[in-house]
Amino acid sequence: MVRGGLIYVPASYSPDSPAPLLVALHGSGGFAGSWSRLFDACEERGIVLMAPDSRASTWDRVHGAFGPDVRFIDSALTYTFERCAIQPERIGLFGFSDGASYALSLGVSNGDLFTHIAALSPGFSDPEEPIVGSPKVFISHGSADRVLPVAISRTGLVPMFEMDGYAVAYVEFEGLHEIPPEVASQALDWFLA
Repeated sequence: MVRGGLIYVPASYSPDSPAPLLVALHGSGGFAGSWSRLFDACEERGIVLMAPDSRASTWDRVHGAFGPDVRFIDSALTYTFERCAIQPERIGLFGFSDGASYALSLGVSNGDLFTHIAALSPGFSDPEEPIVGSPKVFISHGSADRVLPVAISRTGLVPMFEMDGYAVAYVEFEGLHEIPPEVASQALDWFLA
């Protein structure tokens, strides 16, 4: 199977007015097309969405070191920047499940590029040195998540990021391992605030 990615550019986009960019990372076994559920919300908010596929069934950092996934994300970002005028102060790295863990790991190592990181039901954070910049962090988690228990975020990741001096917005919702539409909207509004 060929793994690529997608870019969604809202109809309101104009090269004369740089747009926010949202880089969205799917969960394990997922694919870029799963982020099509955000097209309408990005259209309403004027956000360019770039969603790469991981090179294998999930992101490389989950199994060890950063590698081919980072190289592909870099090339997808180059492709996007060559085609769209982007606000440098509004570049978000969002992810769900394994993609959320990847966002928390890659995002803080590249805080000079990513201004916002949203981790939706993450499992861990394992950045590489050096840690650069101080992106804002949004973490959400379902209280009845059976795949990655809510305690990972509630008592692990959120306090850790706060101790390290990050501004963290935490949303715990009644639900499972999922992204409820209202939480997705909340994350997008937080990104633009």
